[in-house]
Amino acid sequence: MAGSQAGINQGQDRDLRIVRIGTRGSPLALAQAEMVQAAIAAAHPALPPAEIVVIKTTGDRIQDRALAEIGGKGLFTKEIEDALLAGSIDVAVHSMKDVPTQLPDGLAITCLLPREDPRDALILRAGRSLADLPPGAVIGSASLRRQAQLLHRRPDLRVINFRGNVGTRLGKLAAGEVDATLLALAGLKRLGKADVATCILETGEMLPAVAQGAIGLEIRAADTRLNDLLKPLHDDATAIAVTAERACLAGLEGSCRTPIAAHATIGADGRLRLVALIAKPDGSALHRDERSGLPAEAAALGRAAADRLKSLAGPDFLA
Repeated sequence: MAGSQAGINQGQDRDLRIVRIGTRGSPLALAQAEMVQAAIAAAHPALPPAEIVVIKTTGDRIQDRALAEIGGKGLFTKEIEDALLAGSIDVAVHSMKDVPTQLPDGLAITCLLPREDPRDALILRAGRSLADLPPGAVIGSASLRRQAQLLHRRPDLRVINFRGNVGTRLGKLAAGEVDATLLALAGLKRLGKADVATCILETGEMLPAVAQGAIGLEIRAADTRLNDLLKPLHDDATAIAVTAERACLAGLEGSCRTPIAAHATIGADGRLRLVALIAKPDGSALHRDERSGLPAEAAALGRAAADRLKSLAGPDFLA
Protein backbone atom coordinates (compact mmCIF):
# COMPACT_ATOMS: atom_id res chain seq x y z
CA MET A 1 0.00 0.00 0.00
CA ALA A 2 2.81 2.40 0.88
CA GLY A 3 4.47 1.60 -2.42
CA SER A 4 1.23 2.40 -4.31
CA GLN A 5 0.86 5.73 -2.51
CA ALA A 6 4.48 6.62 -3.26
CA GLY A 7 3.84 5.91 -6.93
CA ILE A 8 0.83 8.21 -6.95
CA ASN A 9 2.79 11.04 -5.30
CA GLN A 10 5.67 10.56 -7.71
CA GLY A 11 3.27 10.78 -10.65
CA GLN A 12 1.70 13.95 -9.26
CA ASP A 13 5.12 15.52 -8.74
CA ARG A 14 6.04 14.68 -12.29
CA ASP A 15 2.82 16.16 -13.67
CA LEU A 16 3.22 19.35 -11.62
CA ARG A 17 6.85 20.01 -12.38
CA ILE A 18 7.70 23.45 -13.79
CA VAL A 19 7.50 23.85 -17.55
CA ARG A 20 10.64 25.52 -18.93
CA ILE A 21 9.98 27.78 -21.93
CA GLY A 22 12.94 28.47 -24.22
CA THR A 23 13.05 31.72 -26.16
CA ARG A 24 15.30 34.30 -27.75
CA GLY A 25 15.99 37.35 -25.60
CA SER A 26 14.66 40.20 -27.73
CA PRO A 27 11.77 42.24 -26.30
CA LEU A 28 9.43 40.73 -28.90
CA ALA A 29 10.56 37.16 -28.25
CA LEU A 30 10.13 37.70 -24.50
CA ALA A 31 6.66 39.17 -25.02
CA GLN A 32 5.71 36.09 -27.02
CA ALA A 33 7.13 33.75 -24.39
CA GLU A 34 5.15 35.60 -21.73
CA MET A 35 2.00 35.10 -23.85
CA VAL A 36 2.68 31.36 -23.80
CA GLN A 37 3.43 31.46 -20.07
CA ALA A 38 0.08 33.20 -19.41
CA ALA A 39 -1.83 30.85 -21.72
CA ILE A 40 -0.42 27.77 -19.95
CA ALA A 41 -1.34 29.28 -16.58
CA ALA A 42 -4.90 30.00 -17.75
CA ALA A 43 -5.35 26.51 -19.17
CA HIS A 44 -3.75 24.73 -16.21
CA PRO A 45 -4.21 26.77 -13.03
CA ALA A 46 -2.92 23.92 -10.84
CA LEU A 47 0.51 24.00 -12.46
CA PRO A 48 3.32 26.08 -10.97
CA PRO A 49 4.20 29.13 -13.11
CA ALA A 50 6.22 28.23 -16.19
CA GLU A 51 9.83 29.38 -16.23
CA ILE A 52 11.21 31.42 -19.14
CA VAL A 53 14.74 30.48 -20.20
CA VAL A 54 16.52 32.98 -22.48
CA ILE A 55 18.81 31.50 -25.11
CA LYS A 56 21.00 33.63 -27.37
CA THR A 57 21.06 32.46 -30.98
CA THR A 58 23.63 33.00 -33.71
CA GLY A 59 21.16 35.24 -35.52
CA ASP A 60 20.97 37.47 -32.44
CA ARG A 61 24.74 37.63 -31.99
CA ILE A 62 25.58 38.58 -35.60
CA GLN A 63 23.84 41.84 -36.48
CA ASP A 64 26.17 43.40 -39.06
CA ARG A 65 25.46 41.06 -41.96
CA ALA A 66 22.41 39.96 -43.94
CA LEU A 67 20.86 36.65 -42.89
CA ALA A 68 21.56 35.17 -46.32
CA GLU A 69 25.28 35.72 -45.75
CA ILE A 70 25.44 33.92 -42.41
CA GLY A 71 23.24 30.91 -42.99
CA GLY A 72 19.58 31.82 -43.18
CA LYS A 73 16.56 31.15 -40.99
CA GLY A 74 17.89 28.35 -38.80
CA LEU A 75 20.17 30.87 -37.12
CA PHE A 76 17.22 31.99 -34.98
CA THR A 77 16.22 28.48 -33.89
CA LYS A 78 19.26 26.17 -33.72
CA GLU A 79 20.51 26.93 -30.22
CA ILE A 80 16.97 26.80 -28.84
CA GLU A 81 16.34 23.45 -30.53
CA ASP A 82 19.67 22.15 -29.20
CA ALA A 83 18.50 23.03 -25.68
CA LEU A 84 15.20 21.26 -26.33
CA LEU A 85 16.96 18.11 -27.52
CA ALA A 86 19.32 18.26 -24.53
CA GLY A 87 16.37 18.45 -22.13
CA SER A 88 17.31 21.81 -20.59
CA ILE A 89 14.00 23.31 -21.76
CA ASP A 90 10.60 21.67 -22.35
CA VAL A 91 9.05 23.86 -25.04
CA ALA A 92 10.50 26.31 -27.55
CA VAL A 93 8.59 29.43 -28.59
CA HIS A 94 9.18 30.46 -32.20
CA SER A 95 7.96 33.11 -34.61
CA MET A 96 6.95 30.61 -37.28
CA LYS A 97 8.32 32.79 -40.06
CA ASP A 98 11.80 32.06 -38.63
CA VAL A 99 11.40 28.28 -38.57
CA PRO A 100 12.95 26.17 -41.37
CA THR A 101 10.53 23.75 -43.04
CA GLN A 102 12.70 20.79 -42.01
CA LEU A 103 12.80 20.27 -38.24
CA PRO A 104 15.54 18.33 -36.42
CA ASP A 105 14.83 14.63 -35.81
CA GLY A 106 13.00 14.11 -32.55
CA LEU A 107 11.30 17.53 -32.48
CA ALA A 108 7.81 18.58 -33.56
CA ILE A 109 5.72 21.76 -33.67
CA THR A 110 2.53 20.51 -32.05
CA CYS A 111 0.80 23.77 -31.14
CA LEU A 112 0.13 27.06 -32.92
CA LEU A 113 -1.41 29.99 -31.08
CA PRO A 114 -4.15 32.05 -32.78
CA ARG A 115 -2.49 34.11 -35.49
CA GLU A 116 -2.02 37.85 -35.12
CA ASP A 117 -2.50 40.21 -38.10
CA PRO A 118 0.04 39.01 -40.72
CA ARG A 119 0.35 42.28 -42.64
CA ASP A 120 3.41 44.53 -42.84
CA ALA A 121 3.55 48.04 -41.42
CA LEU A 122 5.32 50.86 -43.23
CA ILE A 123 6.95 53.45 -40.97
CA LEU A 124 7.97 56.72 -42.63
CA ARG A 125 9.94 59.69 -41.32
CA ALA A 126 7.77 61.93 -43.50
CA GLY A 127 4.62 61.33 -45.51
CA ARG A 128 1.65 59.04 -45.13
CA SER A 129 2.09 56.27 -47.71
CA LEU A 130 4.51 54.47 -50.01
CA ALA A 131 3.52 56.89 -52.77
CA ASP A 132 4.84 59.82 -50.69
CA LEU A 133 8.43 58.55 -50.79
CA PRO A 134 10.48 60.61 -53.27
CA PRO A 135 12.62 58.93 -55.94
CA GLY A 136 15.86 57.66 -54.43
CA ALA A 137 14.44 57.39 -50.92
CA VAL A 138 16.29 54.88 -48.72
CA ILE A 139 14.36 52.01 -47.17
CA GLY A 140 15.88 49.95 -44.38
CA SER A 141 15.02 46.25 -44.47
CA ALA A 142 16.75 42.93 -43.83
CA SER A 143 14.03 41.08 -45.76
CA LEU A 144 14.59 40.17 -49.42
CA ARG A 145 10.83 39.50 -49.62
CA ARG A 146 10.04 43.08 -48.69
CA GLN A 147 12.87 44.44 -50.82
CA ALA A 148 11.74 42.56 -53.94
CA GLN A 149 8.10 43.62 -53.63
CA LEU A 150 9.03 47.23 -52.90
CA LEU A 151 11.40 47.46 -55.86
CA HIS A 152 8.89 45.73 -58.13
CA ARG A 153 6.45 48.57 -57.41
CA ARG A 154 9.02 51.34 -56.97
CA PRO A 155 12.31 50.56 -58.75
CA ASP A 156 13.40 54.15 -58.03
CA LEU A 157 13.80 53.38 -54.31
CA ARG A 158 17.00 52.17 -52.64
CA VAL A 159 16.87 49.35 -50.08
CA ILE A 160 19.72 48.81 -47.60
CA ASN A 161 20.31 45.99 -45.10
CA PHE A 162 18.71 46.85 -41.75
CA ARG A 163 19.14 44.33 -38.91
CA GLY A 164 18.25 44.53 -35.24
CA ASN A 165 15.20 44.21 -33.00
CA VAL A 166 12.15 46.45 -33.33
CA GLY A 167 13.48 49.14 -31.00
CA THR A 168 16.87 49.23 -32.73
CA ARG A 169 15.30 49.66 -36.16
CA LEU A 170 12.94 52.37 -34.98
CA GLY A 171 15.89 54.15 -33.38
CA LYS A 172 17.87 54.04 -36.63
CA LEU A 173 14.86 55.42 -38.49
CA ALA A 174 14.44 58.26 -35.98
CA ALA A 175 18.17 59.05 -36.31
CA GLY A 176 17.72 59.60 -40.03
CA GLU A 177 19.74 56.59 -41.23
CA VAL A 178 16.86 55.72 -43.59
CA ASP A 179 13.70 57.38 -44.86
CA ALA A 180 11.43 54.43 -44.03
CA THR A 181 11.37 50.86 -42.79
CA LEU A 182 8.92 47.98 -42.70
CA LEU A 183 8.06 45.81 -39.71
CA ALA A 184 5.58 43.01 -39.09
CA LEU A 185 2.38 44.47 -37.67
CA ALA A 186 2.04 41.39 -35.44
CA GLY A 187 5.28 42.21 -33.64
CA LEU A 188 4.33 45.85 -33.19
CA LYS A 189 0.98 44.84 -31.69
CA ARG A 190 2.57 42.37 -29.28
CA LEU A 191 4.96 45.08 -28.12
CA GLY A 192 2.21 47.66 -27.76
CA LYS A 193 3.77 49.77 -30.52
CA ALA A 194 1.19 49.50 -33.31
CA ASP A 195 0.75 53.27 -33.19
CA VAL A 196 4.21 53.81 -34.76
CA ALA A 197 2.92 52.43 -38.09
CA THR A 198 2.43 55.17 -40.65
CA CYS A 199 0.25 52.85 -42.72
CA ILE A 200 -0.62 49.17 -42.96
CA LEU A 201 0.20 47.54 -46.29
CA GLU A 202 -2.59 45.31 -47.54
CA THR A 203 -1.61 41.83 -48.68
CA GLY A 204 -2.32 42.80 -52.28
CA GLU A 205 0.57 45.29 -52.22
CA MET A 206 2.92 43.49 -49.81
CA LEU A 207 2.35 39.75 -49.46
CA PRO A 208 3.49 38.59 -46.00
CA ALA A 209 6.27 36.18 -45.16
CA VAL A 210 5.30 32.55 -44.81
CA ALA A 211 3.60 32.09 -41.40
CA GLN A 212 4.07 35.75 -40.44
CA GLY A 213 2.12 36.55 -37.28
CA ALA A 214 1.99 32.91 -36.13
CA ILE A 215 3.66 31.62 -32.95
CA GLY A 216 4.60 27.94 -32.90
CA LEU A 217 5.45 25.78 -29.89
CA GLU A 218 8.05 23.09 -30.48
CA ILE A 219 8.53 20.12 -28.16
CA ARG A 220 10.29 16.78 -28.13
CA ALA A 221 8.11 14.57 -30.33
CA ALA A 222 7.95 11.83 -27.70
CA ASP A 223 6.92 14.17 -24.87
CA THR A 224 3.27 13.18 -24.48
CA ARG A 225 2.89 15.23 -21.29
CA LEU A 226 3.78 18.49 -23.01
CA ASN A 227 1.73 17.57 -26.06
CA ASP A 228 -1.37 17.09 -23.89
CA LEU A 229 -0.62 20.19 -21.83
CA LEU A 230 -0.43 22.42 -24.91
CA LYS A 231 -3.57 21.12 -26.65
CA PRO A 232 -5.88 23.78 -25.15
CA LEU A 233 -3.63 26.50 -26.64
CA HIS A 234 -3.78 25.18 -30.21
CA ASP A 235 -5.69 27.03 -32.95
CA ASP A 236 -6.84 24.85 -35.86
CA ALA A 237 -7.45 27.68 -38.35
CA THR A 238 -3.92 29.01 -37.84
CA ALA A 239 -2.48 25.51 -38.23
CA ILE A 240 -4.31 24.99 -41.53
CA ALA A 241 -3.12 28.30 -42.99
CA VAL A 242 0.46 27.79 -41.80
CA THR A 243 0.49 24.24 -43.20
CA ALA A 244 -0.43 25.52 -46.67
CA GLU A 245 2.12 28.35 -46.58
CA ARG A 246 4.97 26.18 -45.28
CA ALA A 247 4.21 23.44 -47.83
CA CYS A 248 4.60 26.04 -50.56
CA LEU A 249 7.89 27.23 -49.06
CA ALA A 250 9.16 23.65 -48.80
CA GLY A 251 8.15 22.95 -52.39
CA LEU A 252 10.15 25.96 -53.53
CA GLU A 253 13.07 24.91 -51.31
CA GLY A 254 13.09 28.51 -50.17
CA SER A 255 15.71 30.18 -48.03
CA CYS A 256 16.67 33.69 -46.98
CA ARG A 257 18.35 34.01 -50.39
CA THR A 258 15.05 33.75 -52.27
CA PRO A 259 12.21 36.30 -51.99
CA ILE A 260 9.16 34.13 -51.27
CA ALA A 261 5.83 35.17 -49.80
CA ALA A 262 2.61 33.30 -49.08
CA HIS A 263 -0.62 33.97 -47.26
CA ALA A 264 -3.50 31.55 -46.66
CA THR A 265 -6.93 32.32 -45.24
CA ILE A 266 -10.16 30.41 -44.66
CA GLY A 267 -13.10 32.30 -46.16
CA ALA A 268 -16.69 32.58 -45.05
CA ASP A 269 -17.48 29.74 -47.47
CA GLY A 270 -15.12 27.46 -45.55
CA ARG A 271 -12.64 27.20 -48.40
CA LEU A 272 -8.91 27.77 -48.01
CA ARG A 273 -7.42 30.43 -50.27
CA LEU A 274 -3.67 30.63 -50.83
CA VAL A 275 -1.77 33.43 -52.55
CA ALA A 276 1.97 32.93 -53.09
CA LEU A 277 4.78 34.60 -55.00
CA ILE A 278 8.44 34.39 -55.84
CA ALA A 279 10.54 37.28 -57.07
CA LYS A 280 14.01 38.37 -58.01
CA PRO A 281 15.70 40.30 -55.17
CA ASP A 282 15.90 43.43 -57.32
CA GLY A 283 12.17 43.23 -58.10
CA SER A 284 12.81 42.90 -61.84
CA ALA A 285 10.67 39.76 -62.07
CA LEU A 286 7.80 38.54 -59.91
CA HIS A 287 5.49 35.56 -60.32
CA ARG A 288 2.25 35.09 -58.39
CA ASP A 289 -0.13 32.17 -57.93
CA GLU A 290 -3.58 32.11 -56.38
CA ARG A 291 -5.70 29.03 -55.71
CA SER A 292 -8.28 27.61 -53.32
CA GLY A 293 -9.29 24.24 -51.94
CA LEU A 294 -10.59 22.44 -48.88
CA PRO A 295 -8.85 23.05 -45.56
CA ALA A 296 -8.05 19.33 -45.39
CA GLU A 297 -6.03 19.81 -48.58
CA ALA A 298 -3.79 22.52 -47.08
CA ALA A 299 -0.46 20.77 -47.67
CA ALA A 300 -1.42 19.67 -51.18
CA LEU A 301 -2.57 23.20 -51.98
CA GLY A 302 0.81 24.58 -50.92
CA ARG A 303 2.72 22.02 -52.98
CA ALA A 304 0.58 22.78 -56.03
CA ALA A 305 1.27 26.51 -55.66
CA ALA A 306 5.00 25.81 -55.48
CA ASP A 307 4.86 23.66 -58.61
CA ARG A 308 2.96 26.35 -60.48
CA LEU A 309 5.39 29.09 -59.43
CA LYS A 310 8.37 26.99 -60.49
CA SER A 311 6.68 26.40 -63.83
CA LEU A 312 6.00 30.10 -64.34
CA ALA A 313 9.51 31.14 -63.33
CA GLY A 314 11.55 28.53 -65.20
CA PRO A 315 14.44 26.38 -63.98
CA ASP A 316 17.01 29.14 -63.48
CA PHE A 317 14.86 31.49 -61.37
CA LEU A 318 15.59 29.89 -58.00
CA ALA A 319 19.19 28.99 -58.77
